[in-house]
Amino acid sequence: MSSPLGYPIIDTMIGFPTEGSDHYDFIRNQAKDEATRSEYEFPVEYMFTDVPKDLSTADPIAVTVAEMDRFGITKAVIGVGGHTGAEALQRYPDRFVAQVEIDANRGMAGIRDLVRSCAEYDVRSVSAFPCGMAPQVPINDKKMYPIYAKCVELDLPIFVNAGVPGPRLPFAAQHVELIDEVMYDFPELVFVTRHGCEPWEALAVKLMLKWPGLHYSTSAFSPTYYPKAIIDYANTRGADKIIYGGYFPMGLSLERIMSELPKVGFRDHVWPKFLHENARRVLKLD
Repeated sequence: MSSPLGYPIIDTMIGFPTEGSDHYDFIRNQAKDEATRSEYEFPVEYMFTDVPKDLSTADPIAVTVAEMDRFGITKAVIGVGGHTGAEALQRYPDRFVAQVEIDANRGMAGIRDLVRSCAEYDVRSVSAFPCGMAPQVPINDKKMYPIYAKCVELDLPIFVNAGVPGPRLPFAAQHVELIDEVMYDFPELVFVTRHGCEPWEALAVKLMLKWPGLHYSTSAFSPTYYPKAIIDYANTRGADKIIYGGYFPMGLSLERIMSELPKVGFRDHVWPKFLHENARRVLKLD
């Protein structure tokens, strides 16, 4: 099936159904509130409704590919840190794009793992979750600088969570203002924010105007709640800077995303850039 807007879609954040919720233990181990530590299966459950929890895990890769086919998603970015991601790349090399998540606390061991992954897979990007690292590592921390330098050397974009995190963890490590120093020190870096930048989305727009390599992805947001400042920027000077990202199956179903997407007030010229052209350029998929 084609996408609801008639354009091919590159999803810059997709995953696979999993049994249990052990993969969120890195958040639970840091949290101090009882709900996150023991009640919530999904650490940001208080923020989301209709999380797709009833998906089959017998063949999680087939489930995700079927959903992609259903809604016209031609390619999707996935992490290669586990067995499922590696298998997906082997089974569907034309549908999935490899991304490596890195923990700045691991120092050069993390950098070496990144280089090894690049040799093993056709890695097209790196990701980092500053508030999710233990201990947290701010966006502009000196521990992050070797990662940024390696991304520039390898000509890889980095996707970084920015703004107040959904999990009940301190937010200071992801304040959007920290990006300014990074872009100043690494003007060649392609930096893509994830998860909204709220409540500093207006600041994110100012920084995107300032820094050519800075982009914004809509991951983890239902289209109904895309920030107005981001929509306005895309419709004016920022059509080349805003990139579609989903959140399936972590918090949103593709059915919900795609049913809401046509109601977003993007102008006609923005849609192809938003849905696939900007991601294709940033990830060098041509």
